[in-house]
Amino acid sequence: MADANAMATGKLPVCEKRVNHMGDLALWQRSRAYHDLIGYINGTSSAIQGIRTTDEMYESEMLRKLLQLFDQLEKLVEQHPPLEQPQRFGNKAYRDWARTMREQLPELLGQVLPDAKQKYLNELLQYLMESFGNATRIDYGTGHELSFLFFMCALFKAEILLEQDIVSAALRLFNRYLDFARQLQRTYNMEPAGSQGVWSLDDFQFVPFIWGSAQLAVKSPFDPARFVDEQIINDFKEHFMFISCIDYICKVKTGHFGEHSNQLWSITAVPSWIKINTGLVKMYQKEILSKFPVIQHVYFGELMSFETVAAGTTLSNARLGHVAPPPSKRICISTPATANLVPPTPLVAPPPPAEALSNDANVGDSSSESSDNSVVLRPRTESPAVGIEGSGDKSTHQADGELSKEQQAD
Repeated sequence: MADANAMATGKLPVCEKRVNHMGDLALWQRSRAYHDLIGYINGTSSAIQGIRTTDEMYESEMLRKLLQLFDQLEKLVEQHPPLEQPQRFGNKAYRDWARTMREQLPELLGQVLPDAKQKYLNELLQYLMESFGNATRIDYGTGHELSFLFFMCALFKAEILLEQDIVSAALRLFNRYLDFARQLQRTYNMEPAGSQGVWSLDDFQFVPFIWGSAQLAVKSPFDPARFVDEQIINDFKEHFMFISCIDYICKVKTGHFGEHSNQLWSITAVPSWIKINTGLVKMYQKEILSKFPVIQHVYFGELMSFETVAAGTTLSNARLGHVAPPPSKRICISTPATANLVPPTPLVAPPPPAEALSNDANVGDSSSESSDNSVVLRPRTESPAVGIEGSGDKSTHQADGELSKEQQAD
């Protein structure tokens, strides 16, 4: 946490990388940032189920300002067109774009933030600047996507975005980021960063598949077995994030879908979107959030803290299968009150036995009982949180019993 002098002056410590060795991964998985990230991803999944990307939704003035940032970033792309060069990957004009972006983004983001939130500018800026790829290697991957998730989660923790922004943050702001990232990939022929080729879920992205499957968890117009059908792609690519990703893959890759995207192809055998979502979250934790080559590049600050959570704090689950409750019925992750960040205590589940805490095999597994069922990030009040009503799985026992089937999506 920030020292007393930093808090007194209203300035937060500089972001820094904290995962420097393999042993630091265990600390990362017990950190406040890790728990807040999983809570934010799963909470958003609960909130957007049954909602199409094209549906009308609440958009705050702040969210619209954040969307306009990407209009400015697109203008920079126009100012730095790709160069004529023999290399297949990595157009060097990207480095010019990245340099200009880093020069102008501090002012652009600073103009968006309210005066009372300017103290968070440096941390938010670090996350956002790291979201668009690496200028040295001219590549982009899930680590850069993770940095943008840190940016979004931090916006909620700083109360720059509020509870009512949870849906539009995913289906408007994140979707806008996704479109812009694809524009960068195509314009500058960016290489996939750390891609495992046919054995990876996707060369560039992961989270849109998680949130896209959550959209389809309620009132889905088609079964999982049909998401690779050409007619389904054409009809629903604008409506669901998952299908938008499939459409993009079909545009940039040739050949049979099962050959170039085997992991996604295998998902067609999973019977429900709820099971697909659960399996994808587990895969994300295992294949992205547990990999040193990815996490070693992640920055941590005050909003996304590397501080260890209290013993017994468990990860939240997405509660899919029913339309999400209204915001007033949601339990929320704590956010900093003025300058202090106090780790939330578990709200639902009792502390696990001591032997469970020492078992590293369970670290970072969001299939455990939820400590907060969190959907939104907002300040904690002294009054007890309201429990979720009418949302969630039908029974914890049933969800646990389905894990072996979900490995088809993992």
